[in-house]
Amino acid sequence: MQAITDVSLAAYCARKLYYRRRDDSPYPERDERHELAFRYDELRDPATDLRAEPIAVSPTAYRAALGRSGARIDAFDALCNPPKRDVFLTGRQVRGVAHKVVEEPLAPSLVSAGVPPETGVWAPQTVRAVAMAKALAWTRETRVERAYVEYPTHGVVREVPLTARRTGQFRRALRTAASVTGPPARTRDRAKCEPCEYRDECGVRTRSLRSLLG
Repeated sequence: MQAITDVSLAAYCARKLYYRRRDDSPYPERDERHELAFRYDELRDPATDLRAEPIAVSPTAYRAALGRSGARIDAFDALCNPPKRDVFLTGRQVRGVAHKVVEEPLAPSLVSAGVPPETGVWAPQTVRAVAMAKALAWTRETRVERAYVEYPTHGVVREVPLTARRTGQFRRALRTAASVTGPPARTRDRAKCEPCEYRDECGVRTRSLRSLLG
């Protein structure tokens, strides 16, 4: 059985997963940005001074984004006040923590402190959200047809329907995570290498902006 976080990392960079497993390195700890996802009602209140909060956009843009999320996501009120948080799930193939679980409709939610893409969610987060949904479905012995990914520093919540394509992404990442016993090939996406803590050990060559500009 694979850890949900490992399957997600396999979708991002299998070689990084190898190094992390080898060193038994912990995943990054949460900080105050994560807690924003449990304070949406407070943050929507005009009386709350957002200038003191760890948001990534202006207060006006933040409240506007929360408003759009609330209008677009049917389960937004439940996500504001989830009946269960930090739920450990054990499925048939994966195990890990769902940051939130809402009941109507039954779905897990992943909270990310990062930046959302213009549309949808990033591929590794798609894999992680699907993995959570699969584990939740196994635990509850019922179908789970969607998951959510939240970007609370931007006030953005995205729904992730469990389509055949997304399920396929999850299954490929699951196979990759299970096969990582030695160092896999280096990723061709060098943009992933620049911020990686294993960059020097991995041996990739990255070019600075200054060198690219000549």
